[in-house]
Amino acid sequence: MVAAAVHAVVDSTRIRSVEGMGFATSRAQPTLDATLAVVAEAVAELPNTPDGPVVSERGEFYEEPAERVELEFRPPFKYIESIAERETVQAAHYAAYAARELLL
Repeated sequence: MVAAAVHAVVDSTRIRSVEGMGFATSRAQPTLDATLAVVAEAVAELPNTPDGPVVSERGEFYEEPAERVELEFRPPFKYIESIAERETVQAAHYAAYAARELLL
């Protein structure tokens, strides 16, 4: 697995700036715990801790409730609520796919 974290400054509809990216890899099978661990590691690799929450799509964590997923992250966690958050998650997906291609 390859995870990418994108620290972005956003408004409600777009990304204003990207402040940094963090990456992590794991050879573990893709279980909830393994996915949480690799994403938490990617977030920890960000150059600066974001002021806002960690944001993800529900499917990334097997449709688990946000309250369960939030236990693994500092800063807090939430699922996508705005267009800009969706764009930021999409940027993280593209970064993770690119990193995976470089590693193969």
